Amino acid sequence: MSLLVVGLSHRSAPVSVLERAALTADAQVKLLQDTVAAEPATEAAVLATCNRIELYADVDKFHAGVAELSTLLAQHSGVGLEELTPYLYVHYEDRAVHHLFSVACGLDSMVVGEGQILGQIKDSLARAQDLQSAGRLLNDLFQQALRVGKRAHSETGIDRAGQSLVTFGLEQLARGGDVQQWARGKKALVIGAGSMSSLAAATLARAGVAEIVVANRTLDRAERLAQILMDGDDTDVAARAVPMESVPAELTRADVTVSCTGATGLVLTAESVAEAIEGRTPAPAAGSGEDGPGAPGGESGSATGSGAQRGGASGTSLGSEDGCPLDLSAVQGTAGFSVLGEAAVAGMAAADLEQHAAWVDNGSVGGDRRAAGGTARPGQTGTLDPAADTDAIAALAATVATVGRIPERRRPEPVEEPQRPEPVLFLLDLAMPRDIDAAVHRLAGVRLVDIESLAEASAGAPMAADVDQVRRIVSDEVAAFGAALRAAHITPTVVALRTMAADVVAGEIARLDGRLPGLDDKHRAEITQTVRRVVDKLLHAPTVRVKQLAAEPGGAGYADALRTLFDLDPETVAAVSRAEDSTTEKDRGPA
Repeated sequence: MSLLVVGLSHRSAPVSVLERAALTADAQVKLLQDTVAAEPATEAAVLATCNRIELYADVDKFHAGVAELSTLLAQHSGVGLEELTPYLYVHYEDRAVHHLFSVACGLDSMVVGEGQILGQIKDSLARAQDLQSAGRLLNDLFQQALRVGKRAHSETGIDRAGQSLVTFGLEQLARGGDVQQWARGKKALVIGAGSMSSLAAATLARAGVAEIVVANRTLDRAERLAQILMDGDDTDVAARAVPMESVPAELTRADVTVSCTGATGLVLTAESVAEAIEGRTPAPAAGSGEDGPGAPGGESGSATGSGAQRGGASGTSLGSEDGCPLDLSAVQGTAGFSVLGEAAVAGMAAADLEQHAAWVDNGSVGGDRRAAGGTARPGQTGTLDPAADTDAIAALAATVATVGRIPERRRPEPVEEPQRPEPVLFLLDLAMPRDIDAAVHRLAGVRLVDIESLAEASAGAPMAADVDQVRRIVSDEVAAFGAALRAAHITPTVVALRTMAADVVAGEIARLDGRLPGLDDKHRAEITQTVRRVVDKLLHAPTVRVKQLAAEPGGAGYADALRTLFDLDPETVAAVSRAEDSTTEKDRGPA
C-alpha cells in the first residue's frame, strides 16, 4: 500500500474555485466514507481549511487511486471533474509525506509560518479516527506531522516569518499600520464561535478594542466565548453574546466586524451592509476644487473654475473681450477646458491661432500690470503663464505651418475622481465559502478584506531566513519517516520468519522426545536452549540486514524476497500485520 494525496489550494486554484469547492462538515464525513468504500483505498483523511482541500489515502494502485480520489473530490465538492482537474495537484509516497510536513510547518500556508494549521491537522485526524477511516499509515503520518510542525516552531524562528491569518487580515484592514493603535477603542462584532472566530475575538481583545459582540447560530457557544473573553487576565474588554438575528442591529454599532462561519450562503449581503452604514458615512469635503484642478490657471477648469473665475467680479465673460477669437461662454463649464490647453485651439484656423496667442500674451501683460498695482482688463484674475504648454504649442505651430489648420485632436483630459470617504466600517471575511458579499468592496465608507484580497497581499510577502532551516527539518523528518515506514513494512515478514523458525525448533524437540523418551528434564532444557540459540544466531544477521536495506529508498522489494526465499505463507504475514495494527490502535492515544 502507498500514500497518495489529491487536493487543491490557494497555490493551485483561484479563490473563486476554492470557494465553490469548499466542503461542509457533513460533506467531509461522506467523502471519507465513500473513499474507504472505494476499491483502491483502505484508509482516508480529509484536510479542509479556508484555503485548501486535500484528500489523503492509502491506495494499492497509483493511477486508479488518482482517478478515484479526483472523482470523489469533484462529486462531494459540487464542482465538475473537468473544471476541477486543472487545479488539482497529486503527491505520492515520499512526496506526499513531504507535502503534509511542509503544510504542518506553515511553509505552504497563505501566511508563511502561521500556526493555526496544526490545530486543523489535529481536527482532521480526530475526524478520521472517529469514523475509523484512518488506519496505521495515516495515524502515524498525521501524528508525526503534528510533531514536525511543533518542532519547527520551537527550534526555529518561523513564527517571525508570518502570523495568523487573523492578524494578517487585521493588518490589511489597518493598511499596514499598527494594529493596536488602529483597534484601540473600537467596537467589534465577531460572527461565528468556531476556532477561527475565537482566535479573531481573542486577537481583537488583545489589540485593545473596547467591546466585542459575539453572534452565533447556537447562542450558548457565543455566550461561552464571550465569558472566556471577559475572564481573560490579559484584557479588560467588555464582551457579550447575541443571536444571529441581532447581527443587522449590531452592525450599525460596530466599527470592525470579523466573520467566519460554516454557512453555505452569504451572512452579510451588500444591501445589509449598506443599510448598516447609512447615515454614518461622512459626506465628501466641500470646496475640494479650491486649490485643486479647478483652480485659476489649472488645466481642468469648470463652471466654477477657469471660466467663471476668470469672469472676475464684474461677471464679464471672457468671450466678450476684444481680441479673443473664442466664444468661451459656451464652453467655460466644460470639464477639463483651459484657454491655454489644446482643447481650446482644436480646429482653429492659423490666423485665429495667432489672434488667440496675442490675446493670451496681452492677458499676461494685463495680469502683470494688475499685480504691479495697475488696472487689469475685465475677466483677468492673474498672470497666465503658457510655459507649461510650450511643447504642445510648438507642435501645434508646426502642424499649422504644414496644413494651415489645427487638427481636431486633443490630449486625454484628466478626470477628477470623487474623493472616497474614510471607512467607518471595517469588515474581515475569513470564511470559505465567503460570508460577506464581494460587492461590499464598492460601498463608500466600507473597507472589506477577504480571503481573495489576503491571497493577493501575501503573494509578494518576503520569507524569513528561518524558512530554510524549517525546510531542512522537513527534509530530515521525511527521510526518517520513510525509513521507519519501509522498515515497518518488512517487520511482519521478519516476525513471520522467526515464528516459522520457532515452530521448526518446537517440532524438532518433540521429535527428539519421541526418539529419546528417557531424556531427563535438565538435558531436554539444555538441548532445547542450544537449538534455539543456533537458530537465532543464524537468523540474526540476515534479519537485521534486511531491515536496514528495506529502510532505504527502493527497499520495499526485500520483504517479497524474504517471503520467497523462506517460502513464507502470505496469509501468515498478513495475520501478523493485522495483529500489530490492532495492538497499535489500542496503545495509540487521542490525536
